[in-house]
Amino acid sequence: MCNQTAGLIARALEEVGITTVTLSLLQEVTSKIKPPRVLEMPFGFGHPLGEPGDREGQTLVLKTCIDLACQAREPGTTWNFDR
Repeated sequence: MCNQTAGLIARALEEVGITTVTLSLLQEVTSKIKPPRVLEMPFGFGHPLGEPGDREGQTLVLKTCIDLACQAREPGTTWNFDR
């Protein structure tokens, strides 16, 4: 799913009270769409969660998403994923 679509869906879900976190691969697109909570990823297209088979790294991405959802009380929060 593209960043634009994911951001628009996230905003709609937030409007009905569902907390969201989107992963961003393109900061320039994400900054225009302004999804509620964003985790900017350093990985390229095709592997937004990191390299295939990197269970530890992918688990860290998911834990970081959960932390962001729990800690960012206000929409508009952006974190950079840093392994």
